[in-house]
Amino acid sequence: MHVRLFKPSVGQEELDAIAEVFDRAWLGLGPKVAAFEQAWAEYVDAPAALGVNSATAALHLAVTALDLPPGSKVLVPSMTFVASALAALYNGLDVVFVDCDPETLQMDLDDLERRITPETRAVVAVHFGGYPVDMPRLMEIAGRRGLKVIEDCAHCAGGRLDGRALGTWGDLGCFSFEEKKCMTTGDGGMLVARDPALVERVRPNRWLGIDKDTWKRQTGYTAEGADDARHWHYEVAEAGYKYNMNDLAAAIGLVQLKKLPAMNARRSTLIARYLDGLADVPGVRPLLPYQPDAGHAYWIFGVRVDAGRRDDVIRHLKARDVATSVHYMPLTLHPLFAAHAGATPVAESLWHEMITLPLFPDMTDDQVDYVVDALKEAGAARAPA
Repeated sequence: MHVRLFKPSVGQEELDAIAEVFDRAWLGLGPKVAAFEQAWAEYVDAPAALGVNSATAALHLAVTALDLPPGSKVLVPSMTFVASALAALYNGLDVVFVDCDPETLQMDLDDLERRITPETRAVVAVHFGGYPVDMPRLMEIAGRRGLKVIEDCAHCAGGRLDGRALGTWGDLGCFSFEEKKCMTTGDGGMLVARDPALVERVRPNRWLGIDKDTWKRQTGYTAEGADDARHWHYEVAEAGYKYNMNDLAAAIGLVQLKKLPAMNARRSTLIARYLDGLADVPGVRPLLPYQPDAGHAYWIFGVRVDAGRRDDVIRHLKARDVATSVHYMPLTLHPLFAAHAGATPVAESLWHEMITLPLFPDMTDDQVDYVVDALKEAGAARAPA
């Protein structure tokens, strides 16, 4: 049995939505993007949302929106994807890495407090794997120390904490709709903000700094009473980026958003089955303190094994045609951040134990059982102590 690591749940509804866009023959930034932005803002109960072509773009623009002074330091967990840190570098700011909690793998808030200096201006809070950072405590720290908070929600679209959507606790929230994530637009992202002015600050930046995008110019041309001799006019006030979402992606997103609660619920059901099946497997424990009924949206299901056995277990699963990965090698160990090596010792130790296992909404119970059986075999075959 072949078991993929991730697989988007897409079908005829998405194809129909794309066909509608084709019929209109307006494929770029247009009315579907606006509709998806509105629907997403309503879904997470945010005052404003901006559709972009990736979560990386959303993170970049989120830091830009804060307009932080040169020399500012941004706190970022080392246990995350590189985009979380690049957002600060793109804006010419300094990254300070924060270690992870050994049980939750979320950023260690005690370590975060120790790393705050007068130059620290912001925090990128990554909800790693979909398990939420302790946002009430983080927001208390941020308020007390004068920090802005950006939530990296690439792993948790649709997740909630204490009844409140993740991505709306901080000043800005960034979501990923890349192919493998909780929902997809093929590729894409969304930026939300508690203060609509922050979104408006960077709206031109997603479209090369142009103050009026093509769709607005077209609708200005067709609107009753519009000056049809000047509909084409626009101005560029700053250097922006080609970060816009298009109507093809947004059309898929509108369908996927309707499916998102059910897809997240299915992942939680699969995780519960994994947890039950692995409960008595020696030398294997869950990667995160999963709570399938807590309203979280988990993107990753993984396990921890003894550091010295991880690669052997991965080889065994590969031999059984089970796809795996490792999320993540800490950023402090990558060449780009070599100067920070050793700064986050917990993360730099624990990542050697981590294996990401298959998880996707269309995964069957039989596939989960097959992966569990393969892990049991790997456990039984481990070398004696």
